[in-house]
Amino acid sequence: MLKITKHIVYDEYHNPVAIQIPIQEFEYLEEIIENHGLARLMEEAADEEKLSVNEAKDYYQSLKQHVES
Repeated sequence: MLKITKHIVYDEYHNPVAIQIPIQEFEYLEEIIENHGLARLMEEAADEEKLSVNEAKDYYQSLKQHVES
């Protein structure tokens, strides 16, 4: 299991209000979460209809035109 170095931040009443972790550990956690989300999206899309290369190009071109307008 991943060991996370955490530092608890307390308010003036000694109530915990935040956790600080080293940036390197945060970036690693962020990558894990992003990869998990991508894997879920890929699983959801696995059953969807596949586009041909030309259909995909047309679709992405239409998205680009929509954004630019």
